[in-house]
Amino acid sequence: MEDQQSNPKKEKNSQEGGLSAYSRYTTIALQMVVIIVVASLGGVKLDKLAGTKPLFTIILSLLGVAAAMWLIIKDAIRNK
Repeated sequence: MEDQQSNPKKEKNSQEGGLSAYSRYTTIALQMVVIIVVASLGGVKLDKLAGTKPLFTIILSLLGVAAAMWLIIKDAIRNK
């Protein structure tokens, strides 16, 4: 009879672990989006100021993606 009852502490720990992982991955995703969007908008603004077509937008967008990937890799290594 005792084997059939679940341990409430184990259930609580698994729920906390799930929320912690959810929070961590949501934060990483939001950081990526913000970095890429800010870099792209900066490129659009520079293109308007310089009078070039999509030159700065493409360059800064690619740099934003690279920066976001670097952030993910750095975070993955740190939390290993």
